[in-house]
Amino acid sequence: MTLHHPAHNNAATTVTLPETPEQSEAPHPATLVHCQTLPYEEAWNLQRAYRAERAADRCHDLLLLVEHPPVYTVGRTTQDQHWPGEARLAEETGIPVIRTERGGSITYHGPGQLVGYPILRLTEYCPGPKAYVRRLEEVLIDTLAEWGITAHRRERLPGVWVGGDRPFKIASIGVRISQGVTTHGFALNVCPDLTPFSHIVPCGISDCRVTSIAALIDTAPEMRLVQQQVATHFAERFHIRWAETIESPPLASLMEHADGHLIPAPIHAAFTSKERPDD
Repeated sequence: MTLHHPAHNNAATTVTLPETPEQSEAPHPATLVHCQTLPYEEAWNLQRAYRAERAADRCHDLLLLVEHPPVYTVGRTTQDQHWPGEARLAEETGIPVIRTERGGSITYHGPGQLVGYPILRLTEYCPGPKAYVRRLEEVLIDTLAEWGITAHRRERLPGVWVGGDRPFKIASIGVRISQGVTTHGFALNVCPDLTPFSHIVPCGISDCRVTSIAALIDTAPEMRLVQQQVATHFAERFHIRWAETIESPPLASLMEHADGHLIPAPIHAAFTSKERPDD
């Protein structure tokens, strides 16, 4: 795997929003949560809590936007050839490894990467998981266009890419759907250190090259601005309105906001490489 800086288009690309049946309806109310740095385990506990609340119709749909401290997450389709193994990877990098329930293979999260966790009742927005992943890709493509970066999807390779014959991956997507409600989501490389990707096969894709907004435009965008852009395009693509915005709250406050009686559960899920990804 190599880390390079592909050329990018300096002219912003206009993306036409698709016509969907719900466009004639009132936007769905939803909650936007802006966090700063949140450990992966705490973000997953928060997703579990809100998923239970959303499945019981006790809260609106929600988008959680965060950054994580350095962590590798191992998805359900991770194979031996995608990584050196948990002990060796931790020894080589000093970065913890967490096994997760999401679809996809192993990836890296860290400072400078914008991670989005939508907790949505899927049938209100998309006919199924594949359409959902495509719409998430559209949100990220729209956001990158704001920075003059022309991005695209690739068939059978969920995520967002830039460049031509040998494209670079700039955003990854791995989702899970349970009780009809989505968890996990997307990760957009804004200005992270890309070195940790060199110790794995990112997303299980051979010769996968990764890049970031900062690498493409030679400056580090303000994370808060990128969060705002993602939130705007997410609302457009999913036809929602932000009925409530929660700013940088502590985890305890968020858990209480969801439902005080929910107890966070451990996230070290059983790992089976034979399971299909949700995307």
